[in-house]
Amino acid sequence: MKRTIKKVAVIGSGIMGSGIACHFANIGVEVLLLDIVPRELTEAEAKKGLTLDSKIVRNRLVNEHLSNSLKSKPSPIYNQKFASRITTGNTTDDMAKIAAVDWIIEVVVERLDIKKMVFEQIEKFRKPGTLVTSNTSGIPIHFMSEGRSEDFQKHFCGTHFFNPARYLKLFEIIPGPQTSSEVLDFLTDYGSKFLGKTSVVAKDTPAFIGNRIGIYGIQSLFHLVKEMGLTIEEVDKLTGPVIGRPKSATFRTVDVVGLDTLVHVANGIYENCPNDEQHELFKLPDFVNKMMENKWLGSKTGQGFYKKEGKEILSLDLDTLEYRAAKKASFATLELTKTIDKTIDRFKVLVKGKDKAGEFYRKSFAGMFAYVSNRIPEISDELYKIDDAMKAGFGWENGPFEIWDAIGVEKGIEIMKAEGLEPAAWVTDMLASGSSSFYTIKEGATYFYNIPTKSQTKVPGQDAFIILNNIRESKKVWSNSGAIIQDLGDGILNLEFQSKMNTIGGDVLVAINKAIDLSEKEYQGLVIGNQAANFSVGANIGMIFMMAVEQEYDELNMAIKMFQDTMMRVRYSGIPVVVAPHGMTFGGGCEMSLHADKVVAAAETYMGLVEFGVGVIPGGGGSKEMALRASDLFHKNDVELNVLQEYFMTVAMAKVSTSAYEAFDSGLLQHGKDIVVVNKDRQIAEAKKHALIMAEAGYTQPIRRNDVKVLGKQALGMFLVGTDQMQAGKYISEHDRKIANKLAYVMAGGDLSEPTLVTEQYILDLEREAFLSLCTERKTLERIQFMLTKGKPLRN
Repeated sequence: MKRTIKKVAVIGSGIMGSGIACHFANIGVEVLLLDIVPRELTEAEAKKGLTLDSKIVRNRLVNEHLSNSLKSKPSPIYNQKFASRITTGNTTDDMAKIAAVDWIIEVVVERLDIKKMVFEQIEKFRKPGTLVTSNTSGIPIHFMSEGRSEDFQKHFCGTHFFNPARYLKLFEIIPGPQTSSEVLDFLTDYGSKFLGKTSVVAKDTPAFIGNRIGIYGIQSLFHLVKEMGLTIEEVDKLTGPVIGRPKSATFRTVDVVGLDTLVHVANGIYENCPNDEQHELFKLPDFVNKMMENKWLGSKTGQGFYKKEGKEILSLDLDTLEYRAAKKASFATLELTKTIDKTIDRFKVLVKGKDKAGEFYRKSFAGMFAYVSNRIPEISDELYKIDDAMKAGFGWENGPFEIWDAIGVEKGIEIMKAEGLEPAAWVTDMLASGSSSFYTIKEGATYFYNIPTKSQTKVPGQDAFIILNNIRESKKVWSNSGAIIQDLGDGILNLEFQSKMNTIGGDVLVAINKAIDLSEKEYQGLVIGNQAANFSVGANIGMIFMMAVEQEYDELNMAIKMFQDTMMRVRYSGIPVVVAPHGMTFGGGCEMSLHADKVVAAAETYMGLVEFGVGVIPGGGGSKEMALRASDLFHKNDVELNVLQEYFMTVAMAKVSTSAYEAFDSGLLQHGKDIVVVNKDRQIAEAKKHALIMAEAGYTQPIRRNDVKVLGKQALGMFLVGTDQMQAGKYISEHDRKIANKLAYVMAGGDLSEPTLVTEQYILDLEREAFLSLCTERKTLERIQFMLTKGKPLRN
């Protein structure tokens, strides 16, 4: 049976329900969002003479919840315009409308009696065959569908989104006793392909997979912090980016999520898992009980493990339960990992540490390894699902079995035994059977140890992905210290940056030219893409700073010229070049995207020409390209100045899109040419597909442009008046005005007496000259230095 999702109903509009509604709107689905009718009027409603029968009052809760969600940061929606895809209503007046939807998602309060009442109501109106799912995080699925019809039970299961629904990728699918395999297969595929999620089918066990392991991890740290006499700052230092976890690490994450949420799930596991060998670990420590009594729940109550007073962040002392000034945490073991770029390579070093950090890692990993091995087959039959759940739901770069592999399976058992723990029997059976690791890579695919068959089995669902980690060495064509070129097959190459934060320096520029050379000679097309946290933070400003400080202006001029020429080579090569940005795509990374034949952007792409923040204008063709794109939009009888001004302001205000969809609004991406992929894992494969389509359709090398219309003095005068007024009103500094005036000169095409058609090279020369002149300014050097040392822009 072919099933399509054109419209969904979300029942329950709280933080989670509104977030799920927004994410369906993100992908173009029509949403009906419903909540209950208020029981009483607010003071404001009573003053206006409204009654409980008024539609405004009856839909107040749902409208307030959605409005609050849309205002929240980070935003749950890719573009505020997409909110028009959501229609609101209430469960009393509008429930009949669910007959017209394809999928009904229940997101009401976590009480079985209330959920069962909602399902009874749903059954009155849903058409047969409609999917019904619950976003429960802990109530057993089999209890919910009791008493419902055969058709309802067949099309019912749990679909557990993690909050916030837009950003966290885990999508747990939990079958009920009667859920059909067709429904499970459909939801698995839909979650991955359309929602951009990591779909994991979980067993109907308490807290499913992600929260069962995640809450164990947090609870074990709660006990370990007391046992080892650690501070919360020390634990957050040890459990953050150094081991590939979010910056919020442990305690700050609990503050953000809410201590009450964590307590609710931990209590559920404690009550419903009496046979768990770590049952007592889920009992809440005294300090957590006290915090719950005090309502110190985290961000939502203004204080939790951390508390902000004015500009100062205070930390909770777990012994005295009093707040104190935060203490900087440092460990010798962590210093040893500073030169190790890849997180996965750090674990071997961390568990060998001779200080408190080393002891902490040995204890916490020993506990985690033992726990996850014992959860098979209880919560999952396949070990890769546990890793997938932790990476997608908790933002871990590596799952527990991947970390265990990195340390070495036998070494992992050794540190377990030192802590009085034993792995599950299947782990020693695995070693006895000749498998020395949980995962292996073969022919670009990942295989996992299959416990029943005692053999390595291919992880399903990979065929839609190209995983660069799996082909980096086996498919390598060429590399230098800044980048590596891989053969993706079918005549398409991929260029992957390898520099710190994927900055673009001399090595990367050499690699881009080499990749184009190779593609033009022996291949059909080129993808420029990577699977790091961010596509590129832009040009190597450290290199620019050194040249400017040393006053090596000829070398700097040549470096900028090489950058410009390389971007133009991306535009005017003899093969299609597809750029695949994601995450931070700033400055030079953005300029590269602007010059591609096509951009295949991940939905979570934060793109912008941010050079103003370091005191310069875009110098790698970005200023030229914004002038060119404005020129292409000039139409007869247009107020051309207004069009140009929009593009000028995008650069001058260093605007960064909060999603790829927003980048279309600012002209950084182009409708009809560039596309967006919601699932980042599919991005390289999708980019390769489009490069191949262009190549096989008969790609023709583009002709360089000599028809860019610039407006000269007419535009320049307007911009200069505007920057004068901005400075006079104290909106910008004197140096901001100087940078803006330089940009104005470039985008106006200089001080030509009338509108003129010019070549791209003409504007590039103006751009390079402006960039160079700004590099001679002391205030620009101060801005670059501040960015290099502090990691944030300076306003001077």
